[in-house]
Amino acid sequence: QVYLTESGGGSVQAGGSLRLSCQASGYTYSSYSLAWFRQAPGKEREAVGCFYTDTTKTYYADSVKGRFTITHDNAKTTLYLQMNNLKPEDTGVYTCAAEPQPFCDGGYCSACLGEHDHSIWGQGTQVTVSS
Repeated sequence: QVYLTESGGGSVQAGGSLRLSCQASGYTYSSYSLAWFRQAPGKEREAVGCFYTDTTKTYYADSVKGRFTITHDNAKTTLYLQMNNLKPEDTGVYTCAAEPQPFCDGGYCSACLGEHDHSIWGQGTQVTVSS
């Protein structure tokens, strides 16, 4: 069983930066979808971006492209989310998620899987961006 533990949330002013970490333990499969989701107050949870361990490809939501970067440290089995030029609308609870052996149409994942396609979740960390 994979366990995920996030850290790095906090409060910043607009234009600032934060880096979130998601430490994973218990990898047992050869491939995983690793993703960051966020949920703003009163809104549905949305995918921010994702990383596939087999292809090492990353994908991002349009709202964060050019500002957020996902990286993965294999040795530390840690997924990072570097967030730059933060905006008040980036405020929310950020949670990392994992799915072993992710299934995508055609056998190749070219976008992030949805919330319901991930079975393993961290506890979440709050990010607050003030204007």
